[in-house]
Amino acid sequence: MKFKDFLNFERMFTPVIIKILFYIGLIGSAIGGIAFFFTTAFVGIGWKNFGQILLGFIGGALGGLLIIILGALATRIYAELLILFFRINETLSDIKTMMKEK
Repeated sequence: MKFKDFLNFERMFTPVIIKILFYIGLIGSAIGGIAFFFTTAFVGIGWKNFGQILLGFIGGALGGLLIIILGALATRIYAELLILFFRINETLSDIKTMMKEK
């Protein structure tokens, strides 16, 4: 990328930032799911009843997995929607360049 393109807003660098934020969101979803699992499991252990311990463990595992999956899905959808605007801009810029050439 040339500095002139940067100053004239010819090329966008925000999609790169959006991709980085997407990966940070994936890591956050994984950490959130793991934290939910351990929190729920420790609460279940604190009840001192085998049924409640088992329920805390299973609920934590399913809830943590659900948080990881839905968090990753929501992060992906949000990132795609943001990048879509930049792709539309690039396509329109290409069309404009082609029309100028004709």
